[in-house]
Amino acid sequence: MDRDSGPRVPEQRVPAPSDAVDLRFSVLGPVRAWRGGEPMASGSPQQRALLGALLLRDGRTATASELIDAIWGDDPPSQALAALRTYASRLRKVLGPGALVSEAGGYAIRVGRECVDLFEAQELALEAEKTRAAGDRERARALIGKSLGLWDGEPLAHVPGPYAENQRTRLEEWRLQLLETRLDLDLEAGAHAEAVSELTALTAAHPLRERLRELLMVALYRSGRQAEALAVYADTRRLLADELGVDPRPELSRLQERILRADAGLTRPGTAAPRFPVGAPVLVRPAQLPSGVPDFTGHEDRVRELADWLADPGHPAVAVCALAGVPGVGKSTLAVHVAHAARHRFPDGQLYIDLQRTEPRADRPGAVLGAFLHALGVPQSGIPEGREARAALYRSVLAGRRLLVLLDNARDAAQIRPLLPGTAGCAVLVTSRTRMVDLAGARLIDLDVMSPEEALQLFTRIVGAERADAEPEAALHTFAACGFLPLALRMAASRLAARRAWTVSDLAARLADESRRLGGLQAGELAVRAPFDRAYRGLGPGQARAFRLLALADGPEIPAAAAAAMLGLPLHTAEDLLEDLVDASLLASAAPGRYHYHDLVRLHARSCAERDETPGDRQEALARLLRFSLATTAPPVRDIRPAPVCALGHSGPPLP
Repeated sequence: MDRDSGPRVPEQRVPAPSDAVDLRFSVLGPVRAWRGGEPMASGSPQQRALLGALLLRDGRTATASELIDAIWGDDPPSQALAALRTYASRLRKVLGPGALVSEAGGYAIRVGRECVDLFEAQELALEAEKTRAAGDRERARALIGKSLGLWDGEPLAHVPGPYAENQRTRLEEWRLQLLETRLDLDLEAGAHAEAVSELTALTAAHPLRERLRELLMVALYRSGRQAEALAVYADTRRLLADELGVDPRPELSRLQERILRADAGLTRPGTAAPRFPVGAPVLVRPAQLPSGVPDFTGHEDRVRELADWLADPGHPAVAVCALAGVPGVGKSTLAVHVAHAARHRFPDGQLYIDLQRTEPRADRPGAVLGAFLHALGVPQSGIPEGREARAALYRSVLAGRRLLVLLDNARDAAQIRPLLPGTAGCAVLVTSRTRMVDLAGARLIDLDVMSPEEALQLFTRIVGAERADAEPEAALHTFAACGFLPLALRMAASRLAARRAWTVSDLAARLADESRRLGGLQAGELAVRAPFDRAYRGLGPGQARAFRLLALADGPEIPAAAAAAMLGLPLHTAEDLLEDLVDASLLASAAPGRYHYHDLVRLHARSCAERDETPGDRQEALARLLRFSLATTAPPVRDIRPAPVCALGHSGPPLP
């Protein structure tokens, strides 16, 4: 989303078909559709979520996986794809031919931009900006008012899903920016008395929004209420100190000084509030780190080592550390803990973003740079368009400062490079499922699972010493079933803590059943399966096929030659796929040419094979492995025949 004028408009889009021009859609309120002025049924909440997600893409195709993430997030139903197709089919019937199209494994809605209220509002805001720049403030004021008039309550009202939630937040931010612009124009037009009541209500609803308080101070002063204007400043200063531990930005301080000396310029139209010139940002000290977990366990030496390394003033360039590891190994938890341990050594602040949990376009480097610049105190008007310009300003702003940047759940090194400061003194901590071997100069760290002692410590902190100490053997079986993976251990312990009637033995018995294990490792909205699913969806077709088929074989390791035989591929091709899975932290390699799964990752891979491979393809892969085993080992056939099919996948012959 563009931070100045709403969602960014793609430069190119597929034109709408002629038979869709009489359609009209609304997302600035409830998601609704009309044909020729007559309302049409938009279906269930999930169907409206699909419609809203497609409309906001402005004619571009959304893949099925993107839409499933948008509607259900990290925990889609087992039949999510079938449900998505059903919703799309129903929408196509409602909208008529031509509007909703299927292509490239996804969907798109092709209608004119004038048919969607959001894009109409954006065009009006853009025209207002041009008109204001040309000096016609009255017309600009009318255009902004018309744009705001298209809102009909909360954007995407009552639409479920993480994408809609993120879009609601961003559209509300844009609406507030439009309101601020219109109120600024109101004051320029001399309507200060009328603006006071609206600004008073808005500042009460958004108490930390300093621009609104700045406008309110000007409106009060021009209305002859100097004491109240100064009281607004005092209240703002107290609130910011109590809530954020920061002072008001210098704009407000300078405005207070002008009011105290009765600056004549404040009483003239056209001087509603002083603006910062572009390129002269007033810097603030961001403190964006999320809170750490109170029962953090393990890695004590590594935390101290990394905190010291990041803050070492002797680095010749920006210090960059990238943490990788199997999904659920605790990369984000460790990174946040390290960042808090080092924060006092970065006096200019800490920036943070989760690059995975934002809406699809917001994880792009240009959007992240815009958010970071704003957090650093650059006003909206001072944030340039274009990723390169933003990156240059970002590096300039951070030059000579000591600031820590935490980039959580990064996709790859290409996403990270534009977000790196340009000079020594700053440090960057990155977490990713991908091993960032192509991130030049970065310190790469692969996290391992917990030791038995660390697992017991975490388990005890969650369930209590009385229950953990009573059944040490059952506790050890529980840790083994969790593969000593921190996320799995936390989920198992949390379930036990919530069920006072269970014993540790009860928990261990439930987890002993491999067919139910992944389903049992969840607590509330958190589930071990979720990060595995995200990692799997990020694989290419060949990588995904290798990931799920190779898990069907038994044995602690997978030799490259056996993997090639099982996949029916040349050895060098299979090795490339296996190394890709190592870089994605879905396989591990203890020695060249030999690979192995984490136990829980193997279970997930087998469930993927059960879901995404036909029985014939699974049996053929196992048959290829059997033929390879017969050709390379001496045991008789009866010792290496495939094991029976199980509910979670297929067990195959032991690997040679």
